[in-house]
Amino acid sequence: MTDSMDGMDAGGPAEESAIEAYGVGRRYRRGWALRDCSFRLPAGRICGLVGPNGAGKTTLMAIAAHLLEPTEGTLKVFGAAPESAEAGRRTSFLAQEKPLFRRFTVAETLRLGRELNPGWDQRAAEDIVRAGDVPMDARIGTLSGGQRTRVAFALAFGKRPDLLLLDEPMSDLDPLVRHELMGTLMAEAAEHGTTVLMSSHMLTELENVCDFLLLISSGGLRMAGDVDELRSAHVLLRGARSGGGEGRDQGVPAELAAHTVVECRTSGRQVTALVRPDGPVAGQWEADSPNLEELLLAYLRSPDAPPLISPEARVPGRRPSTGDSRAVAA
Repeated sequence: MTDSMDGMDAGGPAEESAIEAYGVGRRYRRGWALRDCSFRLPAGRICGLVGPNGAGKTTLMAIAAHLLEPTEGTLKVFGAAPESAEAGRRTSFLAQEKPLFRRFTVAETLRLGRELNPGWDQRAAEDIVRAGDVPMDARIGTLSGGQRTRVAFALAFGKRPDLLLLDEPMSDLDPLVRHELMGTLMAEAAEHGTTVLMSSHMLTELENVCDFLLLISSGGLRMAGDVDELRSAHVLLRGARSGGGEGRDQGVPAELAAHTVVECRTSGRQVTALVRPDGPVAGQWEADSPNLEELLLAYLRSPDAPPLISPEARVPGRRPSTGDSRAVAA
């Protein structure tokens, strides 16, 4: 797997980048929220942004939307600085708290979007609102949480952005409405080539919609790249541990020592390991391809595992760090 992933890096990225981050860091009084975060998100991809609470996901999105300045490093949106008029025109950010003017009616809210955005699509915005039977003359403050989310989605889509940033956008929706709005998101992105960066804790849901992935943990980038490539770089192994000590974690089995072991867990005599193999794996193992949820949970549970940044996710002119090199070499 080493050669196939490294070989992709020879010619450099050919696609346009929606986001390029170069050593981005943001420090607050309590410490660093992000540190030395470098990646590229190719245009036209639907990217899941995953990490535990406090990992820096919202900070990263706020920097891309020019709501925060990085303490160190730089970030570009379609090659422009986030504070530029060009980046502002092409970017739409839907925050988790979905700030809306509570005394405005729904119609007035959409009119505000139309007045502030030259490329506004009134029909698309109204269709999203009316699909949820939200009255146009209702004031925002009288709407349910789900209805306000729908209006916020209408504002985000009505702008017709090239980059749509969604921070936990559907956490307050019931499953049926969430499924409907996710379908709308997918259809709009496919029709208009919109790049979507969406943070979510719903890992199973991300697997059904995302083709690119960014995993942030402890303020740093742990994994980045095309979902299928990241999955194919790993194998999930199950087998029986030999010897005594049943029920105790005896560490990594000897036959896996030559490979990059992301996580190894023992339950009785049963061993389950997520591995980035460096050649054939010795021993009697049942091997499967991990799904996205298994892959993400293993990295989240194993903060010391070497990061994996695929060639497609590396920014031009910046070589991977030592940790990245060890990861790609697996």
